[in-house]
Amino acid sequence: MKTIPDQIADIKEKLPDLTSTPPALRAQVSSHDLKARLDWGEPGLTIIDARDFESFNKSRITGAVPMPIDELVERAKSSLETVRDIYIYGETDAQTAEAANLLRAAGFRKVAELKGGIPAWKAIDGPIDGAVEHGNPGPDAYNVFARLEHHAKTQKTHK
Repeated sequence: MKTIPDQIADIKEKLPDLTSTPPALRAQVSSHDLKARLDWGEPGLTIIDARDFESFNKSRITGAVPMPIDELVERAKSSLETVRDIYIYGETDAQTAEAANLLRAAGFRKVAELKGGIPAWKAIDGPIDGAVEHGNPGPDAYNVFARLEHHAKTQKTHK
């Protein structure tokens, strides 16, 4: 007679594997591929922006990490596992390929080049962050007094 743990193990072997898996990582991917991976629900990936900090601050893929190409390998080695799924983009496809090759040469095994970068991501309405995307709030944005004063004037006008 089998023990209860043995019976449970037998039953588990007979059950189908219903665990979903993310889309496969390829060396070069489209914006649609990245979006499908993010929509999968448990991405377990890192998106790296290899452009300079100024470009990153203006516009970036939501959730991307800034690692300018001249600091890329040292930053990646200090913060990422070499088996981590990495999606990388730069200013151009050539810069993206160069950054991906630097990571691969440094021992990172799962690196995907995002073809088309920010323009391709915007074309599929992928989520974007940055100063250009959300506009400059202006000098009085955090001046509570000025905002209350403006609000009081507007209320008087509408009465």
